[in-house]
Amino acid sequence: MQRLTISIFLLIFSLVLCASAKDETVDQMKARFEKARAEDRPELGIKIAELQLHNADKLYNDGKIEEARAALDDIVTYSEKARDAAIQTRKRLKNAEIDTRKMADKLRDIKRNLAFEDHPPVEEAIDRLEAVRTTLLDEMFAKDNKNKKDKK
Repeated sequence: MQRLTISIFLLIFSLVLCASAKDETVDQMKARFEKARAEDRPELGIKIAELQLHNADKLYNDGKIEEARAALDDIVTYSEKARDAAIQTRKRLKNAEIDTRKMADKLRDIKRNLAFEDHPPVEEAIDRLEAVRTTLLDEMFAKDNKNKKDKK
Protein backbone atom coordinates (compact mmCIF):
# COMPACT_ATOMS: atom_id res chain seq x y z
CA MET A 1 0.00 0.00 0.00
CA GLN A 2 2.82 2.39 0.89
CA ARG A 3 4.59 1.63 -2.41
CA LEU A 4 1.41 2.46 -4.29
CA THR A 5 1.09 5.78 -2.48
CA ILE A 6 4.71 6.66 -3.21
CA SER A 7 4.31 5.66 -6.85
CA ILE A 8 1.21 7.81 -7.22
CA PHE A 9 2.96 10.74 -5.56
CA LEU A 10 5.96 10.38 -7.89
CA LEU A 11 3.68 10.17 -10.91
CA ILE A 12 1.78 13.32 -9.93
CA PHE A 13 5.04 15.13 -9.14
CA SER A 14 6.44 14.14 -12.55
CA LEU A 15 3.31 15.37 -14.33
CA VAL A 16 3.44 18.70 -12.50
CA LEU A 17 7.11 19.06 -13.37
CA CYS A 18 6.43 18.31 -17.04
CA ALA A 19 3.57 20.80 -17.17
CA SER A 20 5.67 23.58 -15.67
CA ALA A 21 8.63 22.67 -17.87
CA LYS A 22 6.51 23.23 -20.98
CA ASP A 23 6.60 27.02 -20.54
CA GLU A 24 10.26 26.91 -19.65
CA THR A 25 10.92 24.84 -22.72
CA VAL A 26 9.78 27.63 -25.04
CA ASP A 27 11.96 30.15 -23.21
CA GLN A 28 14.88 27.75 -23.14
CA MET A 29 14.44 27.03 -26.83
CA LYS A 30 14.43 30.76 -27.57
CA ALA A 31 17.69 31.15 -25.67
CA ARG A 32 19.14 28.11 -27.40
CA PHE A 33 18.07 29.46 -30.79
CA GLU A 34 20.24 32.55 -30.38
CA LYS A 35 23.28 30.40 -29.56
CA ALA A 36 22.58 27.62 -32.05
CA ARG A 37 24.63 26.91 -35.14
CA ALA A 38 23.14 28.28 -38.34
CA GLU A 39 22.39 24.72 -39.56
CA ASP A 40 20.29 24.00 -36.46
CA ARG A 41 18.29 27.23 -36.49
CA PRO A 42 15.69 26.37 -39.16
CA GLU A 43 14.43 23.32 -37.29
CA LEU A 44 14.62 24.98 -33.88
CA GLY A 45 12.83 28.12 -35.10
CA ILE A 46 10.01 26.04 -36.56
CA LYS A 47 9.69 24.04 -33.32
CA ILE A 48 9.38 27.27 -31.32
CA ALA A 49 6.76 28.57 -33.75
CA GLU A 50 4.79 25.32 -33.56
CA LEU A 51 4.85 25.33 -29.76
CA GLN A 52 3.67 28.92 -29.73
CA LEU A 53 0.93 28.01 -32.22
CA HIS A 54 -0.31 25.37 -29.81
CA ASN A 55 -0.11 27.91 -26.97
CA ALA A 56 -1.95 30.56 -29.00
CA ASP A 57 -4.77 28.12 -29.76
CA LYS A 58 -5.10 27.26 -26.09
CA LEU A 59 -4.92 30.90 -25.02
CA TYR A 60 -7.61 31.95 -27.50
CA ASN A 61 -9.81 29.11 -26.27
CA ASP A 62 -9.24 30.27 -22.69
CA GLY A 63 -10.15 33.84 -23.61
CA LYS A 64 -6.64 35.22 -22.99
CA ILE A 65 -6.54 37.37 -26.11
CA GLU A 66 -3.50 39.54 -25.30
CA GLU A 67 -1.35 36.55 -24.37
CA ALA A 68 -2.48 34.78 -27.55
CA ARG A 69 -1.41 37.81 -29.60
CA ALA A 70 2.04 37.65 -28.02
CA ALA A 71 2.22 33.98 -29.03
CA LEU A 72 1.18 35.00 -32.57
CA ASP A 73 4.12 37.40 -32.69
CA ASP A 74 6.47 34.58 -31.70
CA ILE A 75 5.00 32.30 -34.36
CA VAL A 76 5.75 34.82 -37.08
CA THR A 77 9.09 35.96 -35.67
CA TYR A 78 10.55 32.48 -35.31
CA SER A 79 9.13 31.33 -38.66
CA GLU A 80 10.91 34.28 -40.27
CA LYS A 81 14.11 33.50 -38.39
CA ALA A 82 13.87 29.87 -39.47
CA ARG A 83 13.35 31.01 -43.08
CA ASP A 84 16.39 33.28 -42.91
CA ALA A 85 18.56 30.51 -41.47
CA ALA A 86 17.30 27.97 -44.01
CA ILE A 87 18.10 30.33 -46.88
CA GLN A 88 21.51 31.17 -45.43
CA THR A 89 22.52 27.53 -44.98
CA ARG A 90 20.45 26.07 -47.86
CA LYS A 91 19.27 23.43 -45.35
CA ARG A 92 15.70 22.41 -44.51
CA LEU A 93 14.10 24.75 -47.03
CA LYS A 94 11.43 22.23 -47.95
CA ASN A 95 10.70 21.23 -44.35
CA ALA A 96 10.42 24.86 -43.28
CA GLU A 97 8.02 25.59 -46.15
CA ILE A 98 5.82 22.59 -45.36
CA ASP A 99 5.72 23.37 -41.64
CA THR A 100 4.96 27.02 -42.31
CA ARG A 101 2.07 26.04 -44.59
CA LYS A 102 0.65 23.78 -41.87
CA MET A 103 0.92 26.59 -39.31
CA ALA A 104 -0.87 29.02 -41.64
CA ASP A 105 -3.64 26.45 -42.15
CA LYS A 106 -3.98 25.97 -38.39
CA LEU A 107 -4.19 29.73 -37.90
CA ARG A 108 -7.02 29.83 -40.46
CA ASP A 109 -8.85 27.21 -38.39
CA ILE A 110 -8.27 29.21 -35.22
CA LYS A 111 -9.50 32.40 -36.89
CA ARG A 112 -12.83 30.77 -37.80
CA ASN A 113 -13.60 30.26 -34.11
CA LEU A 114 -12.72 33.79 -32.99
CA ALA A 115 -14.87 36.85 -32.56
CA PHE A 116 -14.74 39.18 -35.56
CA GLU A 117 -12.73 41.84 -33.71
CA ASP A 118 -9.98 39.29 -33.00
CA HIS A 119 -9.51 38.39 -36.69
CA PRO A 120 -7.06 41.14 -37.82
CA PRO A 121 -3.98 40.02 -35.81
CA VAL A 122 -4.51 36.41 -36.87
CA GLU A 123 -5.00 37.45 -40.50
CA GLU A 124 -1.80 39.50 -40.37
CA ALA A 125 0.09 36.49 -38.97
CA ILE A 126 -1.32 34.30 -41.75
CA ASP A 127 -0.25 36.84 -44.37
CA ARG A 128 3.26 37.00 -42.95
CA LEU A 129 3.52 33.21 -42.85
CA GLU A 130 2.41 33.10 -46.48
CA ALA A 131 5.18 35.59 -47.29
CA VAL A 132 7.65 33.28 -45.53
CA ARG A 133 6.38 30.36 -47.62
CA THR A 134 6.64 32.34 -50.84
CA THR A 135 10.21 33.32 -50.09
CA LEU A 136 11.11 29.71 -49.27
CA LEU A 137 9.46 28.44 -52.46
CA ASP A 138 11.24 31.08 -54.53
CA GLU A 139 14.53 30.07 -52.96
CA MET A 140 13.92 26.34 -53.51
CA PHE A 141 13.15 26.80 -57.19
CA ALA A 142 15.56 29.66 -57.90
CA LYS A 143 18.32 27.27 -58.93
CA ASP A 144 16.00 25.38 -61.29
CA ASN A 145 14.80 28.62 -62.84
CA LYS A 146 18.38 29.85 -63.39
CA ASN A 147 19.33 26.58 -65.09
CA LYS A 148 16.30 26.74 -67.39
CA LYS A 149 17.10 30.34 -68.39
CA ASP A 150 20.73 29.46 -69.06
CA LYS A 151 19.72 26.61 -71.38
CA LYS A 152 17.47 28.81 -73.52
